Amino acid sequence: MSFQRDHLSGKIPVTVITGFLGSGKTTLISKLLLHPDMNRVAVVINEIGEIGIDNDLVTMSSENISLLANGCICCSVRTDMQETLRDLFARRHVGEIPEFDRVIIETTGLADPAPVVQTLSSDTMLEAQYRLDGLVALVDGFNGLHQIEHQPEVVKQVAIADLILITKSDLINESQLSSLKSEIAAINPSAKMLLVVNGEIDPYSLINLGLSSARVNPKTLSFLGSLLDEDSEASPKYLGDFSAKHNRNIKTLSLRFDEPFTWEAASSALELLTTLRGSDLLRVKGILNIDGKPVVIQGVQHIFHPPVKLDAWPSDDHGSRIVFITTNISAETIESLFKAVGAITKI
Repeated sequence: MSFQRDHLSGKIPVTVITGFLGSGKTTLISKLLLHPDMNRVAVVINEIGEIGIDNDLVTMSSENISLLANGCICCSVRTDMQETLRDLFARRHVGEIPEFDRVIIETTGLADPAPVVQTLSSDTMLEAQYRLDGLVALVDGFNGLHQIEHQPEVVKQVAIADLILITKSDLINESQLSSLKSEIAAINPSAKMLLVVNGEIDPYSLINLGLSSARVNPKTLSFLGSLLDEDSEASPKYLGDFSAKHNRNIKTLSLRFDEPFTWEAASSALELLTTLRGSDLLRVKGILNIDGKPVVIQGVQHIFHPPVKLDAWPSDDHGSRIVFITTNISAETIESLFKAVGAITKI
């Protein structure tokens, strides 16, 4: 791994929307496509025929790209996601389609969103043009508790999300909603939750969930979650396991180090962890003290985004803080891997 000054500058932000079958993705995307503030957004969906866009709203159509009357670009996946994103950027570059400032990707209901996220980092051309802004997971309010219990895809979608949208909340009572929220929080305690009825949502609530620049601002640490918020009562000052009792083995583990790392030591620890347990490493987010300088890291399973060296510390806390969302990995295992390469001297 290596890092540069502002790896995110000028890249097109990408929001990935996932959710199990029937969770309301089609309804949500349909409403987003028609929203007047979506005129500089490209929405990539799995099958355009399922969305049911009013033909009167389509002003231009090619084999897989439709331009809506409000300027929103709707692109269907006909091959694979990599080729679709490359084609979309190429057409934008030569002027075949209007300029767009953001991409929203909808995954299939049975899909693991991790490969989509990994594609943005592992494909050299895409990594140079796009950046992950956030993962949004829809959870069916009516069927969510049963799906979390019986569908591992739902658990994983919730576990790696930055934002959870609970749909159909109008079909359940307050007690049922409270139980669902508790179950979601047990899987992913740092994700924000919003209620959505009939796909109605402010598009701005889905964006700016991730790190957008190496220049520090008040939102710099927000994407890391409240577990890393030094003002939070839950702020970890130790190696912590935040959902050890969860019966699906999804755990949120928090690592804190007060001693600075060298980049070689930190990188070696992370590479060793992904090599040995990458498939169980659902998501990693953190800010590291590298020789006194703040560096943000993000990863999904085996693939890490290029690290970003911030221009300043976002707070007075200069300790290294990393959150791991894992399956079947104990806090002790991660601690041992860091110690094995000499990355830490104390906890």
